[in-house]
Amino acid sequence: MDFSAVGEKIKELRKEIGLSQKELAHNICTQSQISKIEKGEVLPLSSTLYLISQRLGIDVNYFFDIGTTPRLDYVVETSRQLKAARRNTDYNTIKQIVEAEENNPLFTSNKKHFQILLWHKAIYEFEINRQFQKAIQLIDEAVQLTFDKVFSEKEIEIYISKGIFYYEEGLIEESLKIYYKAFDHLNHIPHLQDDTIKSRLYFNIAKSLTDLKQYKTSISYCKEAIDWSIEKDNLYLLAHFHYHIGYNYELQEKFQLATNYMKEAVMIFQLVKDTRYIDYIQNKIEQCNTKKSGSALVSPEEKCSLDSKSAFYF
Repeated sequence: MDFSAVGEKIKELRKEIGLSQKELAHNICTQSQISKIEKGEVLPLSSTLYLISQRLGIDVNYFFDIGTTPRLDYVVETSRQLKAARRNTDYNTIKQIVEAEENNPLFTSNKKHFQILLWHKAIYEFEINRQFQKAIQLIDEAVQLTFDKVFSEKEIEIYISKGIFYYEEGLIEESLKIYYKAFDHLNHIPHLQDDTIKSRLYFNIAKSLTDLKQYKTSISYCKEAIDWSIEKDNLYLLAHFHYHIGYNYELQEKFQLATNYMKEAVMIFQLVKDTRYIDYIQNKIEQCNTKKSGSALVSPEEKCSLDSKSAFYF
């Protein structure tokens, strides 16, 4: 463990948020102890380091990573770029980044960092090369690098991708088994660092259930997800859940309920200034109103990603 790197980062973060050594030390340790930690003369007990991390507003694992990984800033930035590419479904960029870094000692010498590369390699092997079996193998290898009895938050996130591969191959029941297993592991984690993992899992489960025509169960999961989002004060996928409930009702020809939820979805999309789906949903509302009134059926329209067989990595 590099004591000096940890101490320097504590000092840097403390100054960024405007705390004195005395303020950082309050009810944790002495000011003298903070001074020694920042100079790299001592490494605090793990319990002390945890309390310091909480006061600085970061995950305590960040300090352990700094102390064991040279150029952590480079690893963090590479991981950030991969996440951005994943969210934008930019699989070619994912491939370029992974191929550039897969022999880099900063990644190969650290299981957690190499795990990130294996995960994203699985994604591009599936999405670009359509190598289903290879993608599954890479996901399993990535999870096993760090797995110990119960999945960690990161392992669950990676494991969800395995379910997505099965889902997009049309193996819906197999994908559900994977999602349910991930959900079980997720419920063993007392406090999530990233609440959106549960939201993504809820959404992927709901889509699979809809494809299996289990509409009531899909709606139930969406409503659980809405309650979860409200509890966590998190708008992530909230509009999608409202829309998907409406979509389930539409498929059951319950057009009034469908339009009610779709209108709420539009309102939330507008609130978060996400305009990608608004025109599409408003057109769907008009179609539901036409069907509800008993008018002639409207011509079918091409589906967007809200209705298509497309799951959420991000």
